[in-house]
Amino acid sequence: MSTVKELILNTAWCKGCGICAAFCPKHALEVVDGKVRKVEGAGCILCGQCELRCPDYALYIDEKEGGQEQWVKSY
Repeated sequence: MSTVKELILNTAWCKGCGICAAFCPKHALEVVDGKVRKVEGAGCILCGQCELRCPDYALYIDEKEGGQEQWVKSY
């Protein structure tokens, strides 16, 4: 069974510091009106840099079993 990953934002916990957006290598996050949001079409690669650096735990990478295959390396 495969693992499906998704970036989850909890804007209720976000204080808008912008640390997550500053460390995103794909510029997939931005702060608008004091809250983080995903940039449409930016192509988040689910690297976890934002999750690692968020001081308020306002975002995280959720991993679930099942669904479509994602990030599978073939040989």
